[in-house]
Amino acid sequence: MTCDRPVEALEVSAYTIPTDAPEADGTLSWDSTTVVLVEARGGGETGLGWTYGPSDTGTAVTGLLSGHVLGRDAMDVAGANEAMGRAVRNAGRPGLVAGALSAVDIALWDLKARLLQVPLVRLIGAVAETVPLYGSGGFTTYHDTHLAAQLTSWVHGHGIERVKIKIGESWGRAVPRDLARVRHTRQTIGPDTALYVDANGAYTRKQAVRVGQALADLGVGWFEEPVSSDDLEGLRLVRDLCACDIAAGEYGYDLPYFARMAPVVDCLQADATRCGGITGWLRAAAVAQAHGLEISGHCAPHVHAHVAACVPNLRHIEWFHDHARIEAAYFTGALDPSGGTVRPGAGGEPGHGMRFRHEEAIAHRVL
Repeated sequence: MTCDRPVEALEVSAYTIPTDAPEADGTLSWDSTTVVLVEARGGGETGLGWTYGPSDTGTAVTGLLSGHVLGRDAMDVAGANEAMGRAVRNAGRPGLVAGALSAVDIALWDLKARLLQVPLVRLIGAVAETVPLYGSGGFTTYHDTHLAAQLTSWVHGHGIERVKIKIGESWGRAVPRDLARVRHTRQTIGPDTALYVDANGAYTRKQAVRVGQALADLGVGWFEEPVSSDDLEGLRLVRDLCACDIAAGEYGYDLPYFARMAPVVDCLQADATRCGGITGWLRAAAVAQAHGLEISGHCAPHVHAHVAACVPNLRHIEWFHDHARIEAAYFTGALDPSGGTVRPGAGGEPGHGMRFRHEEAIAHRVL
């Protein structure tokens, strides 16, 4: 089958960028973040997609996926997504393969919108003009002064009305410090700002219930991954016994995952850089809606901004410190989070409006 605007090339690169301070959550520590980029070319335009993960993700693009996308009509994004999904059956989809597939899908959506000369939010179909967000960081490695400075920047500097910090330090072995940091956060942000926490699966079931009860007394409304997201029965238990909304889903790589997760949480999370790109995220949002749930975009804020405006059951997107910092420093077209919302496509730029500044990031290139 011939097509007028075939995908002519998929170009892959990766950059490992140091964090601005040592970072950790309840179950992991790190000092750099790697962004893997895919640039899809066709019809005189270039679409940009990206994911956060190992640089080997780029090898999956070139070795497993590109042959199923090149030559395909650039308008046929759903077909490309399906072809890629079928192609990785024996390789296994979860993990970096899903990240690779997601980055390609995002690039293809951006390419399609650019070829049609419309903002991505208009191509998909907006249901809202603005997208709410929450400031996210508050790593367990931060001392109180550092934490307060970050919180103050979000709440008082940018007018963001929702913030999230990490708890569950040292696999749940530092609960007194966890709760002290939550109290310090509440004192810093005041009584009217919504306070969220993320344990990254660090606690055991009963421990999470006990912590959740203390969190509710401190006005915490969102308790993310109180136990491992693999422990669905544990999530159900904590949800049923805690006043805080329980959220999980960031490690969803396919739709069956979200179908299993939806019945045991209060809000479903999905990450377009992992779950199959924009195509997969829209489908995950539909799964959430079918279960009477809202959906929240996990990390990579500028990947989620446009697609988040296109679902009726959106709660918010995550303005994650690492990714927001990278996307503001090394991409053009970054959005302004002031006021706690963003307006994707408001300037009329085609696609998602982002380009990567390869020259500025050259010192960090690893692929």
